[in-house]
Amino acid sequence: MANRIPRAASRRPEVRVLLENGEYWLNNRGDLAILDVTVRRFAERWPNARIGVLTAAPALLRAYESRVDPICYQRGGNWPRWRRRPGPMSRIRPEIAGVPMNGWDAAVALPGRVARRLRRVVGRGGASNESASRAVVPGPPALSRDGGHVPNAVDTASVVVAIGGGYMTDIDRFQTERTLDLLEYATERGIPTAMTGQGLGPLTEPDLLERAARVLPRVDLIALREDVQGPELLRSLGVPPDRVVVTGDDAVELGYSTRRDELGTDLGVCLRVAEYSPVGAAIQDAVGRVVRDAAARYGSGLIPLIVSEHDAEDRRSTMPLLDGYPGAVPPLGRFAGARALSQQVGRCRIIVTGAYHVAVFALSQGISVVGLSTSRYYDDKFAGLNSMFGSGIETVRLDRDGMEDRLRDAIRSRWAGAPDSHTALLARAEDQIRASKAVFDRIAGFAEAGLTERRDLESGPSAPPTSPR
Repeated sequence: MANRIPRAASRRPEVRVLLENGEYWLNNRGDLAILDVTVRRFAERWPNARIGVLTAAPALLRAYESRVDPICYQRGGNWPRWRRRPGPMSRIRPEIAGVPMNGWDAAVALPGRVARRLRRVVGRGGASNESASRAVVPGPPALSRDGGHVPNAVDTASVVVAIGGGYMTDIDRFQTERTLDLLEYATERGIPTAMTGQGLGPLTEPDLLERAARVLPRVDLIALREDVQGPELLRSLGVPPDRVVVTGDDAVELGYSTRRDELGTDLGVCLRVAEYSPVGAAIQDAVGRVVRDAAARYGSGLIPLIVSEHDAEDRRSTMPLLDGYPGAVPPLGRFAGARALSQQVGRCRIIVTGAYHVAVFALSQGISVVGLSTSRYYDDKFAGLNSMFGSGIETVRLDRDGMEDRLRDAIRSRWAGAPDSHTALLARAEDQIRASKAVFDRIAGFAEAGLTERRDLESGPSAPPTSPR
């Protein structure tokens, strides 16, 4: 960690952890799993700490995580004036509490959404790009109260942590810029920073690379969820090797905690169709035929594994795969949590998935995976998982000739070999959990030191290159 200079005396000596969540509307159970593990670890370390989570859905966040302070990034991003204690709704399962709380969040956010859209249309001749709306404030990142986009809460944080996700990439530009803004503001003011469980890249846009090369080498610790792409990208950006560690995905711990003693008997399936994961109608139909035929051959149930609720994307693309199959299992409800999904995964002997975190939950329980990909983004995700677990995942490109035969062969192979790989996958999960916990211990040390010290702004690594090429 860089040298620090003493901080001014504070009237608020308690630990304040500010978490960059990466998925502000809480629509993804993989991200919810990472949040669950992260909050629990910090709460166990500091029972009296304030744990702030950046969000656009503060009420829904409290349904999932009653111990946190929601930090509303679109409305100043201030710490709540009073520490919030778990209320009656915290004793109600998210499946029930999530419905009214999500409705409340939507109602509160509506006026602001309308106002922002009007400003964009009037001020930019119809431009509706969210990134463009950020360009009205030039210069270095500034707090919201100073006219910028950085949440005010960062100014009194003991540590700022960008928790795991695959959002530091070209295809999620807005979140990449938002995270870099937050980290840059914190590092320039001597506030300890860390990134955990990160899946970096593909990152090729020149301006994003330049920003990343300016900011990431100053982050105190960067923990990666894979060892295939991320370490080389960080090296090329000038990040010192002693600030980089490979841990695996933090959601591995949640998945491992729901494991069963014996392999399940069902076949689980999830198909992700999105702009970054394009799958045509004919290919969707073919995947459905293959998984239904396989489930019938083995006499197994067929379980839809819904990860992303953003625009119901996983439901819309996964549920048709089960059409007409007599052993189809009902999907989880809209607001079911990450643990419920991982428990569903635990019923399976193998899974077929185009969603990354379904694979994480499976491998963490010793369950083999057939990965579905049509993009470099998912090629990299599944390759990283395969490296971290040593085996257990076979990726099938859906956009190539002979896909149906290759998918059938992959399912047949994984089904037959599932018992042989079970124990080895669990051992790899245990290794990753230990590595991940060790990183949180290091971050806690940064925060505790940062309560009395401040970074020497004159120290730090030399200027890094601006492109990995």
